[in-house]
Amino acid sequence: MRRLILTLAVCTALALTGACGKDEGTREVTGPDPARGRRLYIATCIVCHNIDPSKPGSQGPPIKGSSVELLEAKVLRKTYPPDYKPQRTTSAMPTYPQVRKRIPDIAAFLAQP
Repeated sequence: MRRLILTLAVCTALALTGACGKDEGTREVTGPDPARGRRLYIATCIVCHNIDPSKPGSQGPPIKGSSVELLEAKVLRKTYPPDYKPQRTTSAMPTYPQVRKRIPDIAAFLAQP
């Protein structure tokens, strides 16, 4: 158990270092970065969703393949895109406005095979 906690702490620290670096404003961003999305997913999402996004988590459904539109709606507004049929009907998911600019990265990670 102690090893798991240490591993999660290290992963979180690495994810936050990579996701919130001071060089964000000076670095050229060429598009969504699945590696950065993975770090953010691990740091933010696996509390409720499975570390494997294709599987159900402790509280959240599988989210592999989720679109930018779906992620923006759920992560920022606790809503769903028009005509979207939710997997679950709960409204337990909190908002995470701090990841607004990185949602395309998370979507790129979730789109990987």
